[in-house]
Amino acid sequence: MNPGRAPASAANARIDRWIRRELRRAPLKAQSLVITVWGDAIAPHGGVIWLSGLIRLLAPLGLNERLVRTSVYRLAREGWLAARQDGRRSLYRLTAQGRMRFEHAYRRIYAPPAQDWDGTWDVVLAPPAALTDGARRSLRQELGWEGFGALGAGVFVRPTRAAAPGALAEILAARDLRHRVAVLAGRDAPGLAARSLQAYVRECWNLAGVAAEYRAFLARFAAVSRNFGSGGSVDPERCFVVRSLLIHAFRRVTLHDPQLPAVLLPPRWPGSAAYALCRDFYRLTQRPAEQHLLATLATAGGVLPPAAPYFYRRFGGLDPR
Repeated sequence: MNPGRAPASAANARIDRWIRRELRRAPLKAQSLVITVWGDAIAPHGGVIWLSGLIRLLAPLGLNERLVRTSVYRLAREGWLAARQDGRRSLYRLTAQGRMRFEHAYRRIYAPPAQDWDGTWDVVLAPPAALTDGARRSLRQELGWEGFGALGAGVFVRPTRAAAPGALAEILAARDLRHRVAVLAGRDAPGLAARSLQAYVRECWNLAGVAAEYRAFLARFAAVSRNFGSGGSVDPERCFVVRSLLIHAFRRVTLHDPQLPAVLLPPRWPGSAAYALCRDFYRLTQRPAEQHLLATLATAGGVLPPAAPYFYRRFGGLDPR
């Protein structure tokens, strides 16, 4: 990866070729990648770093200094990050709003696929007269990221999730919509010869499109993950780069995945296999990837603080040693 490094092993050489090919095949959108890396790697260590360290961290991922600076500036302008100047150096940290956004997005990535479901639905009613067109589009997008499908104009539904009960309330509060939309919990009425809400799954969500994205993800990352073996023969930088590319791609698929319980999914759903690939690779490369992160980044007080406890709960549990 870096000039002057000792000759790479055969596995490292294959990984380098794969990285170069991937970066040529699908150039990354800088701001989206910054969000991925910040949420996946930086936020667990306090979310406060020097901009110069971030530039070094993202260079092997194909982002130059100008792209990183522009992306961070835009994220600060949009409320994700806040800056503090120290002479000619810039220290960036997550804002409270940015932290909430990260928590929503990354809760979807690291939690195992939903299995059990009690048959209850969350229903959001947003009457057209109560919202402007812009507010309705924004609400639909945010609800989509939380797994809601549009059943009709201003009617959004999803299977009730016990794991994240506060996300919907936070979305409505952030947009000052709590008193302009109705939120209901419902079940199919027993004994009526009526169509079940379960029958509307294909109309509310594009499951065929999401399945195709998962299969493409598996085809893209399954081969390269096998080159990592026990993790000891691949250097920390490569572990971090491939892990970041993998999580970035997985995050983009999960943004479209409503994460329905298993009973509502079609047979041979590939989401579970994609999650297992991420979980296994994350566990395999956890230590070397963290070594690279700690060697590259610093905060105002010096080295990065240890990862927060929630980091070790990802993917059903990581090794805290």
